[in-house]
Amino acid sequence: MNKADDSHAVLVFTGHAWEADMVKNILENEGIRAFLNNEHVGTLAPFYSTPGMGAVRVVVLGDEAERARAIVADFEKDRYEGDD
Repeated sequence: MNKADDSHAVLVFTGHAWEADMVKNILENEGIRAFLNNEHVGTLAPFYSTPGMGAVRVVVLGDEAERARAIVADFEKDRYEGDD
């Protein structure tokens, strides 16, 4: 991937506002710059931004996407293991 491709935003998580904020904090603790997208609209009126529940998105820069996805996958795995 060349330097120009590394600066685009990549979606790594979509969820409720509190979940998205938690994922953002986890990523930042791992040294990954993360940003919330649709934070206000997704919280106040999620039906305007994304169909269904969980309209707040967490995005990272392209060069950090692979590592961020692995961290988010671990987060989601741990989150759903407690539902058994």
